[in-house]
Amino acid sequence: MVRDYTKPEDHIIEYLDHPHFAIRNLLSRKLDPPDTLNEVVTATLALTGFQHVSRVGEMRGHSALLSALVERWRPETHMFHLPVGEVTVTLENVSYILGLLINGDAVTGRSDSSHQFLVENCIACFGREPGPDDHVLGKVNIAWVPRCRDTEPCDTQESLERYVRAHIFCMLGTVVFPDKSTVSLNSKFLPLLRDFHRISGYSWGAASLAHLYRSLCRASRYTCKEMDGPLILLFIWVWERMPFLTPIPRDQLGNIGVPLARRLYGGHIWEWGFRMASNPICSCAPLSRL
Repeated sequence: MVRDYTKPEDHIIEYLDHPHFAIRNLLSRKLDPPDTLNEVVTATLALTGFQHVSRVGEMRGHSALLSALVERWRPETHMFHLPVGEVTVTLENVSYILGLLINGDAVTGRSDSSHQFLVENCIACFGREPGPDDHVLGKVNIAWVPRCRDTEPCDTQESLERYVRAHIFCMLGTVVFPDKSTVSLNSKFLPLLRDFHRISGYSWGAASLAHLYRSLCRASRYTCKEMDGPLILLFIWVWERMPFLTPIPRDQLGNIGVPLARRLYGGHIWEWGFRMASNPICSCAPLSRL
């Protein structure tokens, strides 16, 4: 069943006068992406189009900023409604921020929580079957996937491809399509990784943007207390378009090219739980419709 998130009466903006919701800070649920990568696989990883997003790093905090943004998100139009106009994250932004492909085949398939589906796809992608403690209800334990990856000798093309598949699978579940689980990765993406040469043909960026839109729509309901989705994409977009919110002064930013996410905090962890005092988003300079 497809849930309707466009009911105006359910939007958080209608409840800001309520003491229980006036100071709502959304919790951002996410997993940390892999912090290591065997340099031997760099060329093989580049063939898939995931070399840029693999360099982004990880983040912490920002719940107050997230809450302020969601209050201004309108599910009817998929736009942020600001006093200066309507703005939103676009496919072009996804390409420049994360370096993901925005053209190609649709990222689609079937969800199957059966044990047979999970085992068949794990064997096809990683060459091994997860143990009884390494999966549950169609999801793979996050710790098991890096173990599979790091035990690959990377001395043959097949071994290199298994390593890269495991790395991409982690990236899909932690950066591109994060859900609210903090311990597992959804096996529904595994069939798309089986044919190594087709990985680069999928429009991962477009699917990630759609996932962000849906996550924002869900979070805009007054009953929502936590948010998933590609929040790295959202925060970097905000920091690029509203520089006064950036945790790093502009004169201290390096210029390392695509992805822009790497420019702001590549490889570093930023703890920045600032408060949105006096509604600074409302005082931002005029923005063009991106």
